[in-house]
Amino acid sequence: MATGTVITETQIATLIPRFYDRVRADALIGPVFAGAIADWPLHLEKLMAFWSSVMLTSGRYKGNPMSAHMKHLARITPPMFDRWLALWADVTTESLPIDTAATLQAKAERIAQSLKLALYFRLPPHAAAAVVGA
Repeated sequence: MATGTVITETQIATLIPRFYDRVRADALIGPVFAGAIADWPLHLEKLMAFWSSVMLTSGRYKGNPMSAHMKHLARITPPMFDRWLALWADVTTESLPIDTAATLQAKAERIAQSLKLALYFRLPPHAAAAVVGA
């Protein structure tokens, strides 16, 4: 996190439900989440733990975001990540001090980029082996 930029557990606990209310209402990505999440209170707790671990190094999150997204690969498209990031930017800007919002936006962009690369731009096994062996 950038020097001087601080987010608290309380801010995370307010931000995440507010953000996912917006996600759930979104015409593009809302249906994907509706089909993927059966227990929203549990999912929000998991997401708050994730952001706590990412931003505060709390170690609260115990999970694998890649496998969670991989399960829904058939329904997720790369433009959906852009929509998610746009909503994230809106909600973080509305909810947090500007420097904190910018830090969370930058972190989310790096996470989304990593997820997209892993989900959509995998090398075929023989090419991956050639790269590793190079």
